[in-house]
Amino acid sequence: MAISESETKPDRGSAIYRALRHAIIAQALMPGAKLPEDTIGEQFGVSRTIVRNALAKLAAEGLVELRRNRGAAVAAPSWDEARDIFDIRIALEQFVALRLTGHLTAEHLRTLTAHLHKEQRASESDPALSIELATEFHILLAAMTGSAVLKRYVSELSSRCGLILALYSRPHSSECAVSEHRLIIAALKSNDGQRAAKAMTDHLEAVVQRALIKLHPIRNQDIRAVLAPYAETGRRKRKAPNGR
Repeated sequence: MAISESETKPDRGSAIYRALRHAIIAQALMPGAKLPEDTIGEQFGVSRTIVRNALAKLAAEGLVELRRNRGAAVAAPSWDEARDIFDIRIALEQFVALRLTGHLTAEHLRTLTAHLHKEQRASESDPALSIELATEFHILLAAMTGSAVLKRYVSELSSRCGLILALYSRPHSSECAVSEHRLIIAALKSNDGQRAAKAMTDHLEAVVQRALIKLHPIRNQDIRAVLAPYAETGRRKRKAPNGR
């Protein structure tokens, strides 16, 4: 049975949201980059309305700024905002660490170990993927608490911290050191909640220390070139079920 255009719109909108979010977190789209609705719509073959809805969702997560009469752009937090976001993230992830201490299952540990292997490989060859996996590590821990609320807020805060590091971090520094993630897991396996909370705090404070209080220049980007791989991936996925 044919699928109507109205039935496909939510999926197309979700695909654009995911593609833009992925590009922002991986720092393919840098803070301050303009996000014109018409260009994005042309790239993905959808209307401006669908693009606008995706941008609104990203704005609600703090990843995009909707500027009156100037269009949307990737968010570019000030340093004061950045420090507040990190402080809130540290407090929240301390709670995650306390919740998980002594409660990691064998399946959890296998999942985390596999994730660390991926992080290690990416840190040696793919900086963009390394950043994305570092963010996912923290979201993964939040998901293991079983709390949808914790997962949601850790996801939003860690993604916003990625924007901050794109603006302020030293060139070529990674957001999260794999060795620090290993220390966090070791602490979580213990029955010492304070040790686990401290490991998480030390790690995130180290992330802040690896950032410089210096704004990197915001450069113009070719939005079509940046989004082309994401649009092509989406087209392949839509064709796959029919084998075309």
